[in-house]
Amino acid sequence: MANHKSALKRIRSNEAKRLRNKYQHKTTRNAIKKLRDLESKKEAETMFPNVVSMIDKLAKKNIIHANKAANLKSSLTKHVAAL
Repeated sequence: MANHKSALKRIRSNEAKRLRNKYQHKTTRNAIKKLRDLESKKEAETMFPNVVSMIDKLAKKNIIHANKAANLKSSLTKHVAAL
């Protein structure tokens, strides 16, 4: 167990950040799955900017790597264009 007040505070803040990151990451993954499951091009085109925005936010906060974000956006762009 931690011996310093600052270490205890760090444990608390790390846990809060972990839960926040986990929530944001899971929400984005679910949005990506929904976008991939859509059959309508019009619906996909309206949803696409929101999903890209979510991916960019994750990359900006280092929840996912910038290259992974680029790969996800690229594959989703191809998917929406192919509908």
